Amino acid sequence: MSETFFSPVPRGLESLLADELQALGIRHLRPVPGGVEWQGDWQDCWRANLESRLATRVLWRVGQGRYRSESDIYRLAYGVTWAKWFTPEETLRVYVMARQSPLKSLEFITLKIKDAVCDHFRAVCGSRPSVDTANPMVRVHAFLARDTATFYLDTSGEALYKRGFKPGAVEAPLKENLAAGILMLTGWKADEPLADPMCGSGTFLLEAAQMALDIAPGLGRSFAFERLRGFDATAWQTLRNAAEARRQPPRPLPLYGSDIVGHPLRRARENFAAAGLESCISLTKADLLEITAPATGGVMVTNPPYGERMGEEEELLAFYPRLGDALKQHWTGWRCYFLTADPNLPHTIGLKASRRTPLFNGPLECRLLEYKITAGRLRGAHI
Repeated sequence: MSETFFSPVPRGLESLLADELQALGIRHLRPVPGGVEWQGDWQDCWRANLESRLATRVLWRVGQGRYRSESDIYRLAYGVTWAKWFTPEETLRVYVMARQSPLKSLEFITLKIKDAVCDHFRAVCGSRPSVDTANPMVRVHAFLARDTATFYLDTSGEALYKRGFKPGAVEAPLKENLAAGILMLTGWKADEPLADPMCGSGTFLLEAAQMALDIAPGLGRSFAFERLRGFDATAWQTLRNAAEARRQPPRPLPLYGSDIVGHPLRRARENFAAAGLESCISLTKADLLEITAPATGGVMVTNPPYGERMGEEEELLAFYPRLGDALKQHWTGWRCYFLTADPNLPHTIGLKASRRTPLFNGPLECRLLEYKITAGRLRGAHI
């Protein structure tokens, strides 16, 4: 039986996610700003959660209707058959997003939806779920358009970019699904050298290692759909086993990471060890302005640090021309990619970008700049 799902994705990667879902066997889909709406059965839902490197979540549409006021939102939410899918013993959190909605307070709408879900359970079961804003067992999502409200159950649980193996809960400046999307945009292939000379905790390289070894990104974690009533654990285990059987054993890969700061490198080593992939990568402490490319050609991709790690704007303006010099001196033959929100970089690096791709790192508007480094003189800096 076909169901309707929505998979949000970092803005700028919608068409890539549509291609990825099609490759997973999903045929009925429609990219929209911020994600992909698609139709499929529960096996498709499980597979998207397990295999998608790009989706942030897989949301299952469970209700929809027109509204004019907050009371309409309550009525619509109350009418969804929540008790059919989970129990009042499971904790709950409600998330609301809106675009062009005439209603003013999303906090009040969130409260009304929470009340409607809890009142539904009181009427059907005689008790209501508790709210847990930190680690809920069930996540209800609502999206308000101009006059239509759509309700979803989150089948993922924790966001899908949380692959499940990184130690600790430190927020990285670059989410794993955005890193995977950037790797796809570069055209990098698994047998091609890949370098991140400002690797931080190693997110680009970790994603690349998993791609090279055909490791499904969800193999190291659990999902919210496993708690839903009617869940077929046997069929799910069959699907997981098939993904596990494809997984290649770790081996040395042409992946090279470096950073001028020691602490991020230690974290990168911890992350690779936690994933069982420490044999796949070479990590060294080094300054991008001084190191030589590890091969005659390949892909360099990095998210240049700024702010606290690089200092103030004056230091960055001095750094970017030196970066351009270093690329011409040491990285000839490479395709180099920089994800940056700093508009000064393309104007002061002294190189002409062959491509500029708009992307969003969370709410931050960025550009992925491509530089194909060839032998010859630097072009002058331009403003």
